[in-house]
Amino acid sequence: MPEAPAIACEALTKRFGAFTAVDALTFEVDRGSIFGFLGPNGSGKSTTIRMLCGIIRPTGGRAMVGGVDVAVDPERVKQSIGYMSQKFSLYEDLTVAENLEFYAGVYGLRGRARPARQEAVLAMSGLEERRRDLVRTLSAGVRQRLALGASLLHEPPILFLDEPTSGVDPVCRRTFWDVIYDLADAGVTILVTTHFMDEAERCGRIAMIRDGRLAGLGSPADLKRDLLPGPILTVEMERAFDAEEALVGVPGVLGVSVHGSALRVLVRDAVAAAPLVAEALARAGSPGCRVEPARATLEDVFVRVAEEGEDAAPA
Repeated sequence: MPEAPAIACEALTKRFGAFTAVDALTFEVDRGSIFGFLGPNGSGKSTTIRMLCGIIRPTGGRAMVGGVDVAVDPERVKQSIGYMSQKFSLYEDLTVAENLEFYAGVYGLRGRARPARQEAVLAMSGLEERRRDLVRTLSAGVRQRLALGASLLHEPPILFLDEPTSGVDPVCRRTFWDVIYDLADAGVTILVTTHFMDEAERCGRIAMIRDGRLAGLGSPADLKRDLLPGPILTVEMERAFDAEEALVGVPGVLGVSVHGSALRVLVRDAVAAAPLVAEALARAGSPGCRVEPARATLEDVFVRVAEEGEDAAPA
């Protein structure tokens, strides 16, 4: 018999009065996997996570976390999960050790397990020598390591990470993801939200939502194939933002976005559209631009999903 998924949602729904924040989400997360949960701001990610953590009750559908129905026994769900938010959920006026002592109590650690787990977390976080430092004196990257360690004190089999690398530098982000891989290799199931698409590429599978509904589900490669209706062209140029409007209405152009100093142009057919894009930019005052095919990225998918949501919104 196949192993039951760590997380299973079936038509999961949450309404607040007449407003539907989460609309019939259905997906599964395999045990020991890294699962990305992506969507624009306001798409329903946080509401979904709050339901999966047993904090708020679903209006409809069903969610099983660690084999427990979140609507039937939310307290049991809370005992089997760890949670880390982008604000790190730490008390700045307490020391590193005092924060860990507090969370050990919250998670119900007793007896010899309590100091042993705190020492293990200090070692994992590299904070043995800083246990007496106030949290407010720590850098963002060090706070991040401490917050992750606090969420793992009770050795939960399932970990929810809500934008855990927001506000930390690229080196800290890379180090953090090394730890995430190690946890997954040890059998911990991880559901992570992020707005860094390079991080999303590291996930085995991804659920992408928009307006509370599932917009796509699968591996990063699956989403690029299923959610982009055509190839991508790229144009490196000065004042890319000003040139964006020049491509509106060009035949075969399905969407345009600015990525740094480049235009990313979604088209129906790369060969047919490339000369038309170059001509439109030349008419707009940017002659000689090199229009080249580009590899699709999850950022292209994310922008497409967000733009479709805006197009569908009532005026």
